[in-house]
Amino acid sequence: MTPEGERTALERMLEARSVAIVGASAREGSVGNQSVVELVEGGFEGAIYPVNPKYDEVLGHRAFGSLDAIGEPVDLVILAVSNAQLEEQLRLAADAGAGSAVIFASGYEEPSAGVPPLTERLATIARGGGMAVCGGNCMGFANLERRVRALGFYEPKDAPVGGVTFLSHSGSAFSAMIHNDRALGLNLAVSAGQEFVTTVADYLAYSLGLESTKAVGLFIETVRDPDGFREALAIANERDVPVVALKVGREERTRELVAAHSGALAGEDGAYEALFDAYGVSRVESLDEIGDTLALFAAGRRAGPGGLASVHDSGGERALMVDAAAQVGVPFGEISDETSARMEALLDPGLPPVNPLDFWGTGRDAHEIVTGCVRALLEDPEVAALAFAVDLTSEEYPDMGYIAMARETFSETDKPYAMLSNFSSGIDRGDAKLLESDGIPVLEGTLTGLAAFKHLFAYRDARARAPITGGSPVADQVRSRWIERLSSGEPFDELEGLAMLADYGVPVVESVRVGTLEDAIVAAERIGFPVAVKTAALGVQHKSDVGGVRLGVDDSPSLEDAYTDLERRLGPQVTVAPMVPAGVEIALGIVRDPQFGPLVLVGAGGVLVEVLKDRKLAMPPLDEVQAQSMVDRLAIRPLLDGVRGRPAANLDALAHAVVALSRLAHDIGNHLEALDANPIICGPSGCVAVDALVIPRRL
Repeated sequence: MTPEGERTALERMLEARSVAIVGASAREGSVGNQSVVELVEGGFEGAIYPVNPKYDEVLGHRAFGSLDAIGEPVDLVILAVSNAQLEEQLRLAADAGAGSAVIFASGYEEPSAGVPPLTERLATIARGGGMAVCGGNCMGFANLERRVRALGFYEPKDAPVGGVTFLSHSGSAFSAMIHNDRALGLNLAVSAGQEFVTTVADYLAYSLGLESTKAVGLFIETVRDPDGFREALAIANERDVPVVALKVGREERTRELVAAHSGALAGEDGAYEALFDAYGVSRVESLDEIGDTLALFAAGRRAGPGGLASVHDSGGERALMVDAAAQVGVPFGEISDETSARMEALLDPGLPPVNPLDFWGTGRDAHEIVTGCVRALLEDPEVAALAFAVDLTSEEYPDMGYIAMARETFSETDKPYAMLSNFSSGIDRGDAKLLESDGIPVLEGTLTGLAAFKHLFAYRDARARAPITGGSPVADQVRSRWIERLSSGEPFDELEGLAMLADYGVPVVESVRVGTLEDAIVAAERIGFPVAVKTAALGVQHKSDVGGVRLGVDDSPSLEDAYTDLERRLGPQVTVAPMVPAGVEIALGIVRDPQFGPLVLVGAGGVLVEVLKDRKLAMPPLDEVQAQSMVDRLAIRPLLDGVRGRPAANLDALAHAVVALSRLAHDIGNHLEALDANPIICGPSGCVAVDALVIPRRL
């Protein structure tokens, strides 16, 4: 906030008390006309100033020939004009002291040599005037609780007002959310467009300052203010406001990030994966999923320990639920014998008292059976939430059927509780509204509804994470030495990379660099055969790709053959290291994202690193729990438990190595372009890095 009595430019936009519409028109169907209609019919209580020299009045409001003719600064200027007029009109708005603007047009013009793009010139004008700007190429915004509708296109005037903020880079998604017919009430919806000046981070921070905001939905293509966005997500965590994001554009960057495997695997989407995990953001895959998830979060109830319970009137749909829950990754609560006994006493003979529950038998005493079983499940300490999973087809007597049962039991618990329909097209909207009027969220699909519960549980787990404590594991002089070395611009060799890892506590293999066959034999005899021999030629980043690795060299003659071949093709410099006992190969890495900084990567290692693309990323630093979670989410995770008679790997040692690498990333990651420790060999006695590639940051 600005000093007492003053408002920020963003507040003058979203809470405007006066609005000028440049290009206002009496012609129905035009953007200039609809912009006035939306304000008038939306119940705007402030001053409305149509600006168009062609008219004396528009929709009963006096029209002005220009912005300066209004005679006083307005909070918001809606520019319902073409690209060709944008620069002049925005400059007039800034000169007139306007606090903000909405730009519907794209801001495109043909490039001209030596002339900054129109979008840059518009941003310069706005920033010079201290203005907030929504757009360009947007549909505007609707502050429904303040009745400020800066829109150039029709949106329903009876849209429900509630506790959900929706911020979107897609104008169509923005409009679809306002049009929702599921009582998903919005307090604020913004079509951010190209964000010439004001970004999603700004809108997010504003919405989190509203007492009414209970959940935030994002439809985003990118983040243009990374620091501001992270600050806003931190505020969301402080306020316990869930953020649900539909991030589009998963494809890898068309340019190669770095020469390291970690950079190639991180791709365009890796930073968002890590960012959302760090701040407990629920990432969804569709608008239907964002709708169900926001509905469940906006109900305000939070999950405690345990899993999901669900009740059904169909054995087939219960089986569908079991299959879908396994696909989505939603755990069912393991109910107690006492809970089973309570349900068995109520159910018709032959119906097993289990979770998930099929309660439908003869249909007699249905109310007592269903409500009794729901109560038993809700009172079980291993049940964190309940889904009343029946298809909400029309009920002839809503005061007697499933709706009545749900309304009765919902009010008796504070656990999350939702009606879940398996077929959205079969939902009776009138019946759904009866439930929603009592605060019962209605989820509109098997997969999307279960995903909503998965996000609810993940949010619980994220909020339960302990804050990272403790400082760097290395002394200041060690950290400074590595920063100085990285800043030198000189390339790293394998041994330096291994030494850096070792300083931070990542176990590494003993490795010796030699430049002659005789020295190689001496080193191998000291280390003990068998050994691994690898080229140490500078500039070779992936040794196996050039045939630069010989493994299992078990005597001096074999070593001579290996060395001679490597010397002939790649030069005399090689490293000699002991062969590490067989184990599961894991890749650890660091990549610096241009927006969000260093990321830690854990993935399938060795030759599988690029074939499977099985990896997880996180923002450093990490603790043991977070590190273990990254490992547990890998597709190759079962290999670490031992398969076909092989012993299980030491998972604690692997988690410790991930934590150590995360500390390195936190300390000096901004001086790295990338780091690969691939493979890390994981076995029952621990894990050890046998290779390291370090690429200093190019400054």
